[in-house]
Amino acid sequence: MAADIEITRDEFVEIVTINRPDVRNALRYQTYDELERAVRSSTARAIVITGADPAFCSGDDVREVMGGGAEGAAPTATPTSSSGPRLTPAADALLHSDIPIIAAVNGAAVGWGMELALMADIRIASERAKFGELFVLRGLCTDVAGIGRLATVVGRDTAARLLFTGDVIEAEEAVRIGLVSEVVPHGELLPTAVALAHKIAARPPLAVAKIKAGMRSALDPDWRELGTWVSSALGELFRTEDHREGVKSFLEKRPPQFVGR
Repeated sequence: MAADIEITRDEFVEIVTINRPDVRNALRYQTYDELERAVRSSTARAIVITGADPAFCSGDDVREVMGGGAEGAAPTATPTSSSGPRLTPAADALLHSDIPIIAAVNGAAVGWGMELALMADIRIASERAKFGELFVLRGLCTDVAGIGRLATVVGRDTAARLLFTGDVIEAEEAVRIGLVSEVVPHGELLPTAVALAHKIAARPPLAVAKIKAGMRSALDPDWRELGTWVSSALGELFRTEDHREGVKSFLEKRPPQFVGR
């Protein structure tokens, strides 16, 4: 089976590319596993994460991961182990890595794609980028980054609006609210992100790692505790009629009719 993730090395910088352009880089079980391994096994001093054009990441593969809205389908974003609900392993790897991570957002970053962007330390967007926390439109709550980091980045009111509505915003709105640090022409995105990664990689790596760990301690919630809560909450929501309607209406390209059960 072909890999979903491509990794290239440029001195001390690794470029991690989600490479499923035919489905706008939607995430399936294999993709999550490869992303986790890429981050955990990295020996780079900085990582750039991007997607194969035309998208950054369109979130979960609705048919594979969400079972097309079939009753009893289980999400990959809410894994359980013998000890119960837990943080998504890919999110665990990203959120607890001491390697600086830059998201080079080249197109749509929606659903778990926006979560992935939020798990990065720095976000740089192409003029073609779009962002949306679409979980509510599928009858679900967002994963940990939407709950635990979005409000820190853009403020509680703006985060609530994005999370409660599932609205998609353009790159210029994203930079206005502080979701991304800058917007650049599409052809300059990867060179800009890689240049910044090289600048960071040229700094003392032990000091950079300590700074990142300190920021995590000062600013972030307990990701594993929050992951357990999110996993349990999503487990409940996945069994609702509203979730099944959210997925089916998406696949059938029609407005959803939610009933509150």
